[in-house]
Amino acid sequence: MTRLLLLLLLLSAPAAAQSIATSALRGHDSRQPIDVDADRIEVLEAANSAIFSGNVRVRQGPLTLEAQRIRVTFDRPAGSRDPVLRRLDAEGAVRLVSPSERASARFGIYDVDARVLTLIGGVELLQGQTRLDGNRLTINLDSGRSTLDGRAAPGGQSGRVTGRFAVPSKKN
Repeated sequence: MTRLLLLLLLLSAPAAAQSIATSALRGHDSRQPIDVDADRIEVLEAANSAIFSGNVRVRQGPLTLEAQRIRVTFDRPAGSRDPVLRRLDAEGAVRLVSPSERASARFGIYDVDARVLTLIGGVELLQGQTRLDGNRLTINLDSGRSTLDGRAAPGGQSGRVTGRFAVPSKKN
């Protein structure tokens, strides 16, 4: 994502919902293995879920998701012993890291099936020296399109998207 394109998008769109161009996660292969490590795991077999808590780190290829607690929802296909992860719900100091971006928020959702990442609450997105702040960041892993909203949910409290962009020195 070029800084100029990002700046043009931010200046031309309404402040309540900003499209922030293409994420480095465009085309992320959500079929890659998902590695999880944490201080503790509680498996809720009847609910097809597991709760990881304490310094949780999830890695899938170049994507890293960290939080204090992550609930993983899974299915068990007939005839398979291995669970298939469907969704990860993160809370508490949520951080998302890709090769060129870092984001943080209070809550995060990784819908593996829909291939969508959502961060909610006090979102901060960093790319190089560029910083954007808002309340809800959505990243479509197929298209790479990212949207940052000033409010956390439709009908929620009004908020604003803010940004700070580095201006490169002009060569004479």
